[in-house]
Amino acid sequence: MVWVLSLVVLVAMTLVMLCAWAFGLARRNGGWTDVFWTFGTGATLAAAALFPLEAYPGPQPRQWLVAALVALWALRLGGYIAARVSRHAEDARYAKFRAEWGKDYPRNMLFVSLPQAPAAALLGLSVLLAARTPGHDLALRDVLGVAVLMLAILGEGLADAQMKRFKADPANAGKVADIGLWGWSRHPNYFFEWLSWLAYPVIGLDPGRPITLLTLTAPVVMYLLLTRISGIPPLETAQVASKGDAYRRYQARVSAFFPFPPKTSGPPKAS
Repeated sequence: MVWVLSLVVLVAMTLVMLCAWAFGLARRNGGWTDVFWTFGTGATLAAAALFPLEAYPGPQPRQWLVAALVALWALRLGGYIAARVSRHAEDARYAKFRAEWGKDYPRNMLFVSLPQAPAAALLGLSVLLAARTPGHDLALRDVLGVAVLMLAILGEGLADAQMKRFKADPANAGKVADIGLWGWSRHPNYFFEWLSWLAYPVIGLDPGRPITLLTLTAPVVMYLLLTRISGIPPLETAQVASKGDAYRRYQARVSAFFPFPPKTSGPPKAS
């Protein structure tokens, strides 16, 4: 049944991303792609998590819990992205695509949008297996899964708030934000986004059931997306182009993803 539900998620998200593509073209803002993907992923995965188990007439407590977790993630992240997209100019990534692709932008954006559907289906494997973990009653692992997701949401919210305050100060124009969490990780918002997907292996991973190793799919996929494909690489390229040596020094001193104490910029000065 997990495989059938994953296929349903794939089909549903393909339709969502087609709508995202068309809406972004109509609004001349590719950032809406991210909004549609986040809300669409949250809605489809929450609905799939609630699909009845074979032995029960309706959703069980763990299914409701997992559905609530993925819905909470989508509401927090999707709300944040939607507010940013609706209030500000087009995200630099999509603006660059528009400038580079010219008349081919609509066609190329379709091939940017559609691959996000199978990405959502892969994330769904973790969610579905966690939701369908055997056992009627909630257990300690469920509490731990909630704790992981809440920590991730709070951490990501704090990182976003710190960056917003930094950018709101005119004195910081053109400077590199290395305050708070951003002094320990160059992308703490991405780190906490990745952390949120660890909630599902915490709930569903069972060494006695090999199939539950697939609950690790979401954190693995999200890590690769954020650190190798659509997250850090293009953003760091843009930051280096914008801030030059100041950002290169920041790269040398601060961890790219996982939060670690920053390196000292040089030997300590003599007192």
